[in-house]
Amino acid sequence: MKLHEHEAKDVFAKAGIPVPRSLLAADAEGAARAAVAIGFPCVLKAQVLRGGRGKAGLIKLVKSEGEAREVAASLFAGPHEVRKLLVEEAVAIDREVYLSITVDPASAEAVVLACAEGGVEIEELAARAPGKILRERVRLTEGLLPYRARNVAYALGLEGDIAKKVASLLEALWRVFRANDAELAEINPLFITKSGGVVAGDGKLSIDDNALFRQAGREPGRDYYDSDAAFEAAAEGIPYLQFDGDISLMCAGAGLTTVVYDLIVDEGGSVANYLEFGGPNYKKAVRAMELCLKNKPKVILIVTFGTIARADIMAEGITEAILKLKPSCPIVACIRGTGEEKAVEMLRAAGLEPLFDTEEAVRKAVTLAGAARVAGAAKGAVE
Repeated sequence: MKLHEHEAKDVFAKAGIPVPRSLLAADAEGAARAAVAIGFPCVLKAQVLRGGRGKAGLIKLVKSEGEAREVAASLFAGPHEVRKLLVEEAVAIDREVYLSITVDPASAEAVVLACAEGGVEIEELAARAPGKILRERVRLTEGLLPYRARNVAYALGLEGDIAKKVASLLEALWRVFRANDAELAEINPLFITKSGGVVAGDGKLSIDDNALFRQAGREPGRDYYDSDAAFEAAAEGIPYLQFDGDISLMCAGAGLTTVVYDLIVDEGGSVANYLEFGGPNYKKAVRAMELCLKNKPKVILIVTFGTIARADIMAEGITEAILKLKPSCPIVACIRGTGEEKAVEMLRAAGLEPLFDTEEAVRKAVTLAGAARVAGAAKGAVE
């Protein structure tokens, strides 16, 4: 579970990590009032769970109340579904560094990552100049000892009081990492100010989903999801990924889904969403199809291989879903596995043509989606 920047910074502040003064706003007028309260210049930062916000135009410096109102209105009306803005004081920056703590699953250890070049895309830097990224492995049973935090600060080329402050901040970041069952605790950039202070310019905190039961009050709300369908799927316990294409996928198993996704792309199609129709969810056909239909897809493609998740029960659920929801888009079904013969009978009774080859099912779905796009374009041209 990824926290928004303002939530991560709240956690940081409670742990003693300095953060800029800020206020949260839910509309343009609120952002303008917050900007006046913070003082100018200040920064408006869209609270969305994505990287590269600066490049995407989601972080803006404003210098007046009117500009704050105008920029905020533009951010709220934009395509990124911005629901909140963090209005933050502008910091007088001398330099920026990168600090993070994450997990190395292979060694079952934590890794401190640090770089003297903050604000960069660390993945690109790791590929381009891996030697610039410092790595300090930490045993979870031992913890980040003070001398090791100081070693990281000195290795960044810091000296004197600044090195001590960064080392102390890194120890606090470790406490945040452990107390919150985090997979990642990151400050990028960490501002070193012209007055000799250190301030977390940005903050990321990602909590292990398997440990949420230990993190009271961390139930994810609508803001954590890309769409209403994704939010509702999570509430149902159904794994779901939102995309922007026009073929909705109901598949059983991540491996099969990956293959189907690639086949769709190879055939020139595009995926609207992936919904896990296997595992414990194979009896949820009605709810699964309802969630897929929220995307207004051109086609719903159902591909499963059921062993424990039986094909006949999946087909029974699909039949029920069709009768109840009456989808306006075509459905392509390739359902294999236990109880397949009975599944075929039920699908035919529901008016579907059962398919037995995944590639054939994908080609049919892509063809139908293409035809629907052409028909929709022609209708639009006439109107």
